[in-house]
Parts: sequence; structure tokens; C-alpha cells
Amino acid sequence: MSFAKKRYWLVGASEGLGLALAKALQAEGAEVIVSARSPQGLAAASMALGGVQTLALDVADAAAVDQAVAQLGQIDGMVFLAGVYWPMPAQAIDVAKLIAMCDVNFTGCARVVAAVLPAMLARGSGHLVITGSLSGFRGLPGAMGYAASKAGVMALAECLYADLRGSGVKVQLGNPGFIATRLTAKNDFAMPFLMQPEEAAGHMLRLMKSNRFKASFPSLFSWLFRGGNFLPDWLYYRIFAPK
Repeated sequence: MSFAKKRYWLVGASEGLGLALAKALQAEGAEVIVSARSPQGLAAASMALGGVQTLALDVADAAAVDQAVAQLGQIDGMVFLAGVYWPMPAQAIDVAKLIAMCDVNFTGCARVVAAVLPAMLARGSGHLVITGSLSGFRGLPGAMGYAASKAGVMALAECLYADLRGSGVKVQLGNPGFIATRLTAKNDFAMPFLMQPEEAAGHMLRLMKSNRFKASFPSLFSWLFRGGNFLPDWLYYRIFAPK
């Protein structure tokens, strides 16, 4: 797949994986438009990318999403990377943070997809790339907001893929493990197979160039999470959530 002269909108791309992927797509010849909530972060990202178009956007605001899409004009692809994260066990539930994770990570993704999809369907072409997580395969301790929202994102991508096969709209799902960002810096535990944003962006770009529906990476680490789906409850929770 060639990205030359294609217009890609990256939502949640002022830093981390999003910014690294924007640079990778630029190197492939794509025109990138980047969005994030922080105007200051977007200004820094634009400079890092050589002065690209930016759109400040809070994906939790439905009106703002519609306005951004109206400003964009025709795009060839959209990559959803926006996300918020706080570690949160049920014993220390924070309602505001829990709802924020659901509203940005999952419902925000649904808002953006719903806003860009009709135009893609009307012309019979387009590319939707959604970022899930290895944490979304099955419930984990201390992750009731993030893991649940990513599970929703992953199911959304699977439904889109099922519906849009043969429509001309390509749907893909990338499920990364730990990436060194300001979000994972909140964790107080060892993070196996921790990737730098550039490494994770390389995985995402290879997926986008391929005809595969999804990729979970790093591969070795992903086997642990994917394999967990086949374990009975009593064994899974004994391993992943010991008392």
C-alpha cells in the first residue's frame, strides 16, 4: 500500500505513538493532519513535523468532532490514537477519571468514526485505523477504566471490519503493549517489553501497509494476553489477579 499524496488524519498525535506514527507516514509521502486537546502540544507537534495542519480537538465533545470533520475536507484515512489513562483498582474508584477513560478512549473513538465514515462509504474508499491495547483482551486488576474502554474499542473495530468488508473502506486494529509515554509513567510496576514510541509506530505502519485486519505487538508479549482468552476463569484469575 502506498501512502504517497494521501491525506491522513491522526487523532491524538501531539506526542508519543501518535507523533511517531505521523513522522513515519510523512516519510512515506503522506500528508498528515494532527489533532489533540492541547493547543500547545499541537504547536510543538506541528514544528516537529515541519509545519503541518493541526486541529485542536476534544473527542469527548460531539459538536467539536463534527466541526473538525467539516474543516478537514476529504481525507483518505483516519487513525484514532487518543486516550487517557489512570491506574485504578475498584477499591479506589474515581468516578470522574473512570468516566473520562470511557468517554475519551471508547466513546470518543465512536464519535470520530461515525463522523468520517459516511463520506468514505459514499465514495467507496477510505482507511480506518483504530488503536486498541493488549490490556483489552481480558479483565486485569487495577485497570477497570482503561482495559474496559480498550475492550470496547477493539469490539468496535471488529464490528466495523465485519460490516465493511467489500465496501472499499479498509478497517484495521493495532493492539500495542506498553509504550514509554507520560501515561505509562504513571505505573508503579515493571512493564515487560516496554517499547519506545518509534518502535510501536513501526509496528503500526507495517500493519497499515498490509492487508491484515489486526496486529498485536510485541508478538511474544501478545501471546500471553491472547492465550489468556483460552484459560478457564479459575485459572486465568489465579494467574493474572492472585489474591
